[in-house]
Amino acid sequence: MLQEATEGHHINFSAEYAQLPITMEKQPTVVFHNVGQVYFPQSRVECHYSLTSDHRWSSSDWIGIFEVGCTSRKQYHTYTWALVPEGYTEGTSVNCCALFYASYLPRPSAVEYQFIYVEKMGKVCARSRPFTFRAPKPLEELETLEEERDVEDGEEEDLLLVITKAQLLQGQLDESLKKQADIHLALDVAKEEAEKQKEDSRKARVAWELEREAMKQEISELRANMKHNCEILKKIEGNHKNVKYSQENLTSELSKLMVEKDESEQRIQELEEDIKVLNDREKEETSELERLKERVKKMSSQMKHDEEKRKCLQREYEAALVEVRGLQDRLEASEHVAESLRRELRELGIRQGHTNTELHQARLQVAQLTLQLSEENLVLREERSNWTLEREAYKHAAEVRLQQSTYRGGK
Repeated sequence: MLQEATEGHHINFSAEYAQLPITMEKQPTVVFHNVGQVYFPQSRVECHYSLTSDHRWSSSDWIGIFEVGCTSRKQYHTYTWALVPEGYTEGTSVNCCALFYASYLPRPSAVEYQFIYVEKMGKVCARSRPFTFRAPKPLEELETLEEERDVEDGEEEDLLLVITKAQLLQGQLDESLKKQADIHLALDVAKEEAEKQKEDSRKARVAWELEREAMKQEISELRANMKHNCEILKKIEGNHKNVKYSQENLTSELSKLMVEKDESEQRIQELEEDIKVLNDREKEETSELERLKERVKKMSSQMKHDEEKRKCLQREYEAALVEVRGLQDRLEASEHVAESLRRELRELGIRQGHTNTELHQARLQVAQLTLQLSEENLVLREERSNWTLEREAYKHAAEVRLQQSTYRGGK
């Protein structure tokens, strides 16, 4: 007898207990679900069952794999303890699942087996429908994946999952679709940020236009005042002989006018410098907006390229399915022609070699596509990070320029 991998010991049978025939109660208190007709010994087997409210569960309950027609409970091939979910309350119905690991399963054969649930006193509570173990056909080529799960003591345990290549391709296609959705979302966020930056730039430009118009108006007023002062100065100079003011008063008035003229010219020069700074700022903001538009265009192009890759992966997946179905039909046809089996055996071996070669090449292509997609996702993350840094720098520069403009306006 084989022992269960997770327990490390056999069930202790007394002589009387072991010889009891395997009989089942009239009203089963345990029901098996989703029992397959065929299982592969290379992968673990999941046994799904339900405990009814009438069942009195014990930690000594167990589930064994028996040959159909066995006469003793000691004739199990392998077993596992019938565990219940955490928080189970006696007298309630609950769905459970037991695992049989690949290393303890029967070898492929035509022998029929069944699950049997045995409670602690030796009563058989339920038995499943028969099933067999056989090796997978070439058309059902299996892929082995590693999966980590937590065990009760908190440590991680590596599990080997065996699935068909079609399921593996489907999983990779679903992952590619999910990554594409993430890229769509990132592109939408980038577009929204670009629109926001564009609106902020438009508002800044409007404020700059208003400020420039105000400065132009102030310059016009200063020039008008200066012109008026020059006219007064000329009039004073022309009528100097006719004016009866004292020389001292005239000199004082002339000095004041000259001071006002110098101040006006200085103010005009400062305003012209401010206008030049605002023009330079406008050019920088326009250039920044163009860079944002170019970045959005590149992201759109990258997204289109990812979409083409996804379609290519979809076509490869569909082609693989068509090829698998075609090979399945060929194998079924060859099984119906028993009298020509010896003659075609050598040809089938050659076909199998070609099929394995083609499937290996398809696996290599899928691995290359996955690697390319990972590299492109890394480039996208780097561009997104650079874009965030540039946006923060742009915001900081805008705040500094706004503070400088406010400071000058306060003066």
